[in-house]
Amino acid sequence: MTMWMPDPASLSRPAYRSLARAIVAAISDGTLRPGDRLPTHRDLAFRLGLSVQTVSRAYEALIRADVITGEVGRGTYVKSAPGDGRGPPYQRLDSGEPVIDCSMLTPVLTPMHGAALDSALAGLAGSVPPEVLGSFRPRMALRSHVERAQTWLALCGIEARADRVLPTNGATPAMTVALLSAGALGDLVVTEELGHHTLKSLTQLHGLKLEGLACDDQGILPAALDQAARQRKARVLYVMPSGNNARALTMGAQRRADIVAVARLHDMLIVENDAWGPLEPRRPAPLAMLAPERVFYFTALSKCLIPALRSGWLVVPESHVTAAFGRHMVTNWMASALVAELSARMIEDGTALQLLRWQRRALARRNVLARRLLDGLGLQGSPHGLHVWLPLPPGWDEAGFVNSARLRGVAVAPGSAFETDPSRRRIQGVRICLGAPDEPALREGLSLIARLARNMPEPDFLTL
Repeated sequence: MTMWMPDPASLSRPAYRSLARAIVAAISDGTLRPGDRLPTHRDLAFRLGLSVQTVSRAYEALIRADVITGEVGRGTYVKSAPGDGRGPPYQRLDSGEPVIDCSMLTPVLTPMHGAALDSALAGLAGSVPPEVLGSFRPRMALRSHVERAQTWLALCGIEARADRVLPTNGATPAMTVALLSAGALGDLVVTEELGHHTLKSLTQLHGLKLEGLACDDQGILPAALDQAARQRKARVLYVMPSGNNARALTMGAQRRADIVAVARLHDMLIVENDAWGPLEPRRPAPLAMLAPERVFYFTALSKCLIPALRSGWLVVPESHVTAAFGRHMVTNWMASALVAELSARMIEDGTALQLLRWQRRALARRNVLARRLLDGLGLQGSPHGLHVWLPLPPGWDEAGFVNSARLRGVAVAPGSAFETDPSRRRIQGVRICLGAPDEPALREGLSLIARLARNMPEPDFLTL
């Protein structure tokens, strides 16, 4: 095919911006498609009468905006449209790139967290129990860890016998085991219309069908769940009821009771994702306490304490204990006993609780800051949440907003990354994570986002 080339007469000053706009326009009208190769810097400069530095500057701006990609030795190519939901919600940032990252969901971290982990590791040195050091049998190695983890689960509002608690290497293995245990090949899993970003791939991989359900400001509508069960024989509900869904919605106590009633009526199983654990201190009881006979509940430490602590727990309905433990053994064998021991000791000596309380205070300040700077824009969030949801005003689409924010030095996540049913009409919006930047950078990033949201988008799709 003939390599695309812009009309030199269409370019104006500053030339790098004009060239970048021309490339974006060609992508928007279909002249350039995902995977198409762009001319080399030198060739394009020669043909357009520009300097190589000007072409490089235009390409670099588009690479930062995630519109094109440059591969050493292969050339420069058009990427899939950003914000189309094909990739993860977080943006891939080069080390040292001057971008305020509000796309990656992480707790607030300071040198204090490194010092706490160093101290816990030092305490572990020279005192690793023999069953942790050498056992390949999960129940032998992890029995005492479960007993200590029950203290943490109690903070989450969960009371469960130790034989129903399965230690895992964080939330993702717990999520996998829960879905494999709750659903059979071909079963329909239903979830929020903006759900967990890995759920679509995971259900597809294991032969499960997935459908997103209509939500209001408390999450899934009981009527929508009832209809899915009656008309489409939905067997499993996967739900994030405590603010950790993309729109930062929290189910009230009555809504939780109504959801459980529908699940009982149709004998549905529920997978409850509570990965943030006890970050929000005043919240309704987990679904697992309302219906322990049918809820697979999981939580973990990495989101609410320190990402390095890949420890989690899956609380299993009594009737599915054998199935869940068996599926965990064939997919993971067992949780890492060394990490589980480290986490258990931090829970037992109070370090985990101290870090949790510190995290609550830090996130409370950041959520107040977000509400103040984004006031009047319909922001959704919880007092101690790791992220907020910003509905986009009329005229903006998610891809355009994400790209415009990135070009101004802020990375956010498009709602499309969480879509479980792309055909469903929904509110356009972006997820803004509050944990990664330090507070001055977060203030700067939120101010830029607010300024962008209060202005109409430029007609060129990207403001370069």
